[in-house]
Amino acid sequence: MSIGDKAKHAAEEALGKAKEGLGKASEDEEMQAEGEAEQSQANLKQAGDDVKDAFKK
Repeated sequence: MSIGDKAKHAAEEALGKAKEGLGKASEDEEMQAEGEAEQSQANLKQAGDDVKDAFKK
């Protein structure tokens, strides 16, 4: 995987964490759930990146 993809996926995870935190702070359960979902998606993408990198070696 390119470094750009890894950085993009890390940024997506950070955005999800921020959205989750904002949802908790404002007691907005929907926003909190969206943040958690975005983090999960980013984590899956990062796991896929790691698998691809492992097979390249």
